[in-house]
Amino acid sequence: MGERVLVVDDDREIVKAIDILLRKEGYEVLKAYDGLQALDILAREQVRLVLIDVMMPRLDGLSALMRIRERANIPVIVLSAKSEETDKVLGLSMGADDYVAKPYNPQELAARVKSHLRRFTTLGDIHTGARASEIRNGRLLYNTEERTLYVDGEPVRLTATETKIVDLFMRNPGRVFPAEEIYRRVWEEEAFASENTVMVHIRRIREKLELNPKEPEYIKVVWGIGYKMEKQEKSN
Repeated sequence: MGERVLVVDDDREIVKAIDILLRKEGYEVLKAYDGLQALDILAREQVRLVLIDVMMPRLDGLSALMRIRERANIPVIVLSAKSEETDKVLGLSMGADDYVAKPYNPQELAARVKSHLRRFTTLGDIHTGARASEIRNGRLLYNTEERTLYVDGEPVRLTATETKIVDLFMRNPGRVFPAEEIYRRVWEEEAFASENTVMVHIRRIREKLELNPKEPEYIKVVWGIGYKMEKQEKSN
């Protein structure tokens, strides 16, 4: 049996359809029908990725997402009939790695699951036996083998998606990346209307590593072009 995915939706027909789709792709599927049931399963079972609906009884998807993020950095893809950009940004702001609007394309959904699992598996592989390679930039220290970021000596809790963005910036200090290029490199698919998705993830990273996220000293906007990691001359 393949990697384990938790599918959460109060519409049992949708859960059944996704179950069939993912099992054909070789995944093991666990099913929940509200947010509380999902949290209970996550507390008992090892899960590699969560697909979760927004509108559900007892505990909605976004509230469940916030609780998941308190305990785990596994990929979370939000499913919702709400396709407005504000709802997408809200989901991403609360810790989602991706957002798929209903009605979804089965092939697209399967591809996104595969992409996020591949990224999480790659970034989650910690080689404890090898000597670490480190990149320093001011208050930041990035361990390229453990894929761990330290700020002022303290490890920062990052999702797999955030880690890949940090990895890109820390390995290329001073280089400006357009949002479209960041999306292609991190999400590993062509960028269509990707600006908001990248912007929200950048905002979340800033909140974790900047002293003042509103006046960042590290991840900066280059207006009209994209984002860059500012080089800092020395550590404090």
